[in-house]
Amino acid sequence: MKTMNPLHLVVLAAGQGTRMKSDTPKILHSLGGRPLLYYVLELAQQMNPQETVLVVNPALKDLETPFSHKTVVQHPARGTGDAIKCALPHLKEEGHVLVLYGDTPLIRRETLDRMMTLSQTHPELAVILLGMCPHDAQGYARLLLNEKGDLEDVIEYKDLTASQKEIPLCNSGVMLIRADLLGSLLPSLTANNAAKEYYLPELVKIARQKGYACGFVEGDASEFMGINTRQDLAKAEATLQDRWRNQAMEAGVTLRDPHHIYFSYDTKVASDVTLHHFVILGPGVVLDKGAEILPFCQLSDAYVGPGARVGPFAHLRGGVSLEEKAEIGNFVEVKKSTFGVRAKAKHLSYIGDTEVGSHSNIGAGTITCNYDGFHKSKTSIGESVFIGSNCALVAPLSIGDHAIVGAGSVVTKDVESRALAIARGKQTVIEKGADTFRKKRQKGKDF
Repeated sequence: MKTMNPLHLVVLAAGQGTRMKSDTPKILHSLGGRPLLYYVLELAQQMNPQETVLVVNPALKDLETPFSHKTVVQHPARGTGDAIKCALPHLKEEGHVLVLYGDTPLIRRETLDRMMTLSQTHPELAVILLGMCPHDAQGYARLLLNEKGDLEDVIEYKDLTASQKEIPLCNSGVMLIRADLLGSLLPSLTANNAAKEYYLPELVKIARQKGYACGFVEGDASEFMGINTRQDLAKAEATLQDRWRNQAMEAGVTLRDPHHIYFSYDTKVASDVTLHHFVILGPGVVLDKGAEILPFCQLSDAYVGPGARVGPFAHLRGGVSLEEKAEIGNFVEVKKSTFGVRAKAKHLSYIGDTEVGSHSNIGAGTITCNYDGFHKSKTSIGESVFIGSNCALVAPLSIGDHAIVGAGSVVTKDVESRALAIARGKQTVIEKGADTFRKKRQKGKDF
């Protein structure tokens, strides 16, 4: 939906993430094939804001992302309220300011849309919070409502009374604030707490004291999972994968064993695709209608065409395209290569930097020798070519349409269309040579 009022968006990402125990900043840890932060910035982009401001710590001041935003540095880190003060010079006093968090990547667009709808139907609300009712509310601030059901205050966990700990409605941290009031409310924030930090949720109490109404929208607790530890990252990955699996099955995809099939953020899977056990789809995978991926396969940056079949135990990577009903079989690795209609490599092969024409067959154990230690070179295989088993195709190389390469060949020169190429050492047979060999070995002599 499009908002009636201008929207400005602030993403808070200045936390140090020390509990991750990593040299990699917390917000850049990978989730579903890309950094945590990218999910939040993509969501921000979907909201069509006039401005997005990313607040980071000094170590990330030069951070580049594929999204449009201004970056400001918070130093020293003195809480979420102080972070908004850093962003304030870039925000106009019209419409609303939406506050998201760089380490909370699972929020859905529909949930934020409900906040925007409430702001439109009740423009008098100074602050709108996203609330949740998690299964375990330990550590969460609570939303305190008045007798009318309106938001009255946010009580930090450490300040809760015994009875207030029984309140199920918790604060997610996501806030929507009237832009015309933000500048006047922020100076009233205090740092009267053990951490000496300015907490943004205190704006609710300040707004109420000034006579403004506040409201809330409740969302599913799974959307507001913050990532602070490796355990949190693993839980978020599981949640996100389950979400993607359900979406795939609802769209007509067969998952033989959903809990052991993994997607990435940009995976595209058409209807009637079948995915078997232990399939991992990395970034850049497109599976067309009716494709089938057999067990124990890993794909990234690959297109699998209609009715094509991959696996088991196959690896596609680095720019692979399989046209209609092409087949890649067991223990075959394909890298930066194309296979035409009904082309096949069924067993124990490596195909790299290669174009394979329609209806061609690559025999078992064949490899394309595409790297000489300095440069990568290409191999071109025409249509209806038959490559025998255990061949080495040394690039750069071109094999014409309808050609045949005999089994066991090391091919270093181009093969013309319809030619037969055999490149192997001449076989020598020594009568009873096996007996002679064994006798000499037994005496400790060389053959």
